Amino acid sequence: MEQVKKAAFITLGCKVNIAETEGMKMLFKKAGYEIVEASEHADVYVINTCTVTGMGDKKSRQMIRRAHSLNPDAIIAVVGCFAQVSPEEISKIEGVNLVLGNNMKHRIVELVENTEKNDIKQYVNERKTLLEYEELPVETYVGHTRAFLKVQDGCDQFCSYCIIPYARGPVRSRDINDVIKETRSFASNGFKEIVLTGIHLTSYNDTKNNVDLSGLIKAIHDIEGIERIRLGSLEPMHLTHGFIDEIKDLPKLCPHFHISLQSGCEETLKRMNRKYTPEDYREIVELIRERIPDVTFTTDVMVGFPGETDEEFARSYEFCKEIGFLWIHVFKYSPRKGTAAAKFPDQVQPGIKEKRSKQLIQLARQMRNNVFEQFLGRQADIILEQEIEGSPGDMEGLTPNYIPVAVKMDNIKSGEIIRVRLDSIEGERMRGTASYITV
Repeated sequence: MEQVKKAAFITLGCKVNIAETEGMKMLFKKAGYEIVEASEHADVYVINTCTVTGMGDKKSRQMIRRAHSLNPDAIIAVVGCFAQVSPEEISKIEGVNLVLGNNMKHRIVELVENTEKNDIKQYVNERKTLLEYEELPVETYVGHTRAFLKVQDGCDQFCSYCIIPYARGPVRSRDINDVIKETRSFASNGFKEIVLTGIHLTSYNDTKNNVDLSGLIKAIHDIEGIERIRLGSLEPMHLTHGFIDEIKDLPKLCPHFHISLQSGCEETLKRMNRKYTPEDYREIVELIRERIPDVTFTTDVMVGFPGETDEEFARSYEFCKEIGFLWIHVFKYSPRKGTAAAKFPDQVQPGIKEKRSKQLIQLARQMRNNVFEQFLGRQADIILEQEIEGSPGDMEGLTPNYIPVAVKMDNIKSGEIIRVRLDSIEGERMRGTASYITV
């Protein structure tokens, strides 16, 4: 009797990568493979890489070497953004047999099975050829209570610090019929919340069916079983008055917006080639706050971008303080080979980046507490996610506006929605008391 082959997956980076890995797992399952944990002995290791920072590249290399050490005879396939922009570098790492660029993941099983242990093969297309949306359907997410639903790929913004437009190719959008089919599958598998993801989500535009992002959200809103729709990272200038008016009265849409800022200083934004000013950003936030009750905002901010003076950083800091974010994901700028900013003069010293990062993270903690305080004593529905490590009997859940809540629970499984009263603040979370199951 022939032994069943085993495939293991390692995923680095964004929610888009998480969704694409699930799609590849399904292809291997359908081909008869057993999916095992990344730490186990497998016949095939698929490493889905990230290249958004130098650390992403470093971790990708580490994961390739780890897979090779687990089974030196395994076929190692490296896919994703690092594979797209640096195929030659990856091909030289010991153990790598197959390098697949973006838009090649749908062929991964066939290409793996046509690869021998001593082969080193590359299938990487040029950016300009990445014109079609690559379908990688997903049915379920093991170990997740929320389903990541990829609807868009590519970016045409070419911010001066970012390699992603080169790694992901031009903007392309998924057919709404495929999105609806996958959403229904998630609903039938018990998922109550879906997270719409894409590389540049606000660019979603299914031209064949004449559906933009607001139309897509409305179509998903009508699907029975889906209780919450959460949006991934959004670009400010696509959040127009018209878009906000289209979505503001949809009860299933979570009142939480992750709107990428990068800097609160106009001069820095210009050097970054971002297409808005702090004033534009402020107006968008004010508009959303006016139209959507209890809305919260999270964002990304980069410190130490080339040429960022103490004064520019201070302006960015004060702008963040004015907006009052629920959380800021703080990045220290790292040069990416192939981007304009890597050649900019006035590169900021690592020690200064570190100092600014710490200051902004401290501000982020203060602002999070300020938001938490606004919700003390109020009722909220949370989706139970998982048990909290090191805190027996506690489970964590998320409110619609992305506040993490710890709650004592017995015999309630993850994925259930319960109502809680938000009683106190405990560090990175609020503490809630459960009242009753609502869904």
